[in-house]
Amino acid sequence: MKRTHTGRVVAVTGGAAGIGLEIARQFAVAGARVCLGDLSGAAAREAAAGLPGTVHGCELDVTDERSFHDFLAVTEAILGPIDVLVNNAGVMWVGPFDTEPDTATTRMLAVNLHGVIRGVRLAAPPMRTRGRGHIITIASLASKVSPAGEATYAATKHGVLGYLTAVREELHGSGVRLTAIMPGVVDTELAAGTATGAAELLRPSDVAAAVLDAVTRPRFEVILPARLGPVVSLVGILPQRLRDIALRRTVPNQVAAVAGSSRRAAYEKRLLRGDTES
Repeated sequence: MKRTHTGRVVAVTGGAAGIGLEIARQFAVAGARVCLGDLSGAAAREAAAGLPGTVHGCELDVTDERSFHDFLAVTEAILGPIDVLVNNAGVMWVGPFDTEPDTATTRMLAVNLHGVIRGVRLAAPPMRTRGRGHIITIASLASKVSPAGEATYAATKHGVLGYLTAVREELHGSGVRLTAIMPGVVDTELAAGTATGAAELLRPSDVAAAVLDAVTRPRFEVILPARLGPVVSLVGILPQRLRDIALRRTVPNQVAAVAGSSRRAAYEKRLLRGDTES
C-alpha cells in the first residue's frame, strides 16, 4: 500500500546543499514537514527559507553527540515525532592511499561512519517505542565496490552497510525500517573532478527521488542507477580473476581521474579544516 508524504516529519542531515538540500526540497514539495541540519546553522536557515511549506534549518555537527541529540530534539519540539531521518552528511577525500592526510582519514570516519552510527543510535529507539519510523542513509555504490583513490571513503561506506545490516536484524518486527541508498557518482561538489566509470553521472534529484520512493515502497538496499544492481550482484559471484577484469573495466580509477587537477582543491581544503559535511 502506497504511503503519502503529507504531514510526515522528516529530518535531513547535511541539508544545506547538494543531495541533502534536494531531499529536503522534494519532501517539502510533497507536503512533508522538514528540518534540515547543517554544520553551518546560518546556511541551514538560509536553505530552509528558500523551500516551500514547513521547513526549518538548524545547526548540526554529526560528529558531536550533543549536537545530534539537540538537532533531533529541536525537530521533535517544533514539528512533532520524527517519521523519517535521512543520514545524508558525508565527506570524501580522493587520491592515492599513501598520500591521504591523517586529518582526512579521521574526518571521513567521523562523519561518514560514526555520524551514521550516532544518528541511528539516537533516532531508532524512540521510533521503536512508537512502533514506526524510517531511517534512510545515503551510502554510496562504494558500499559495494572500492574505486582506486577512494580507499578510506569506500571503507566508511562498506562499514555503513555492514552496520545497517546488523541493526536491521535487531529492529526486525519493531516497525522501524532502514534503507541504504547507494548511488554512483552524483553531480555535487563532493564528487567534483571524479570519473563515473561505466555509469552515467547522476543528479541530486535522482537520489532525492529514490529516497522518497523508498519511504513509499520500503526496501533495504537501493542502488542507483538501478540497472547496476544486477551487475554488482553478478560480479560478486565471479572468480577473483574475472571479477578483477570486470571491475577494472567498469569502476573508475579516481587516482587517475584527479591526477594533476585542482578542481577538488577548495572542497578538500574545507574538508581538512572540518568546515563541511556534504
